[in-house]
Amino acid sequence: MVDLNVHIMMFTVAVCYTITSLSDKYAVSGAKFEGHEFTFLMCASMSVFLTVTLPFQTLYFTPGWQSGAAILLIAVCKLLEFEMSALVLRELTAFELKAWLGITLFASYLTDVFYGADLRIIKLIFIMITILGLVCISYEEKGHKVKYRKIVLPLIFYLVSKYCYGLVIKAFSPYVSSTLQLLVALVLLSLVMLTKINPVKLVRKNQRGVLLVGLARIPNVMGMLLENAVIAISLVNYSFIQPLILVNLFWIGRFRKEQCTRWNLIGSLLCVIGVIAFQVT
Repeated sequence: MVDLNVHIMMFTVAVCYTITSLSDKYAVSGAKFEGHEFTFLMCASMSVFLTVTLPFQTLYFTPGWQSGAAILLIAVCKLLEFEMSALVLRELTAFELKAWLGITLFASYLTDVFYGADLRIIKLIFIMITILGLVCISYEEKGHKVKYRKIVLPLIFYLVSKYCYGLVIKAFSPYVSSTLQLLVALVLLSLVMLTKINPVKLVRKNQRGVLLVGLARIPNVMGMLLENAVIAISLVNYSFIQPLILVNLFWIGRFRKEQCTRWNLIGSLLCVIGVIAFQVT
């Protein structure tokens, strides 16, 4: 059984990422930022806020190819995540995108088993219940026909990047701290994006959008730091954060009196049951 501190971290990350999920959807659909613009805003603002936290963290770096590989791989994962999400969110809602991330649950659990966790059928059953809930939530509603042909490849790359991010953090943490892996990768991506966009023109294009996306990185950074701590303990718990975000988005929708379908309700209940049951068994 996972201790209470991990549960608290997971739920805190879910709250932080719920806020940023809504911001990301606004950045793409509302502010109309292109992929390179979105990536630059994400990386530059997170680099600043992450740097502020450095004095309060334990940092280490072991010279060698492993540390360099970790930073480059994290940079690739984040580049794919930001660029692909900007494409995918033009067709999917934040709600539906989080539902698709349930696919990574099986991969993450098997990775945990590889790292020494016990393979238990009951846990696989609860993962299946959670994924069933995610499928119900992502069920196409009348009037919202998703054109998956347009986003199938970006969606696949997005899912791979999310899983690989956790895998790289876990595999290379003995050589370089997770915070340094992430910070250096974000700085590198920011510099690369400067060759593709003009920050001054970007601000002039949409000052309000830049401000809102930038401020949303504060909870994003908090979530990332706690997320890395969860990854160090268990990759499957890292993957379970996504269904928790989905449940948060569901209840936000109810509070805003958005239309709730039968599939949304059933799926959210199954996600809650699956996540909680997995943790207590």
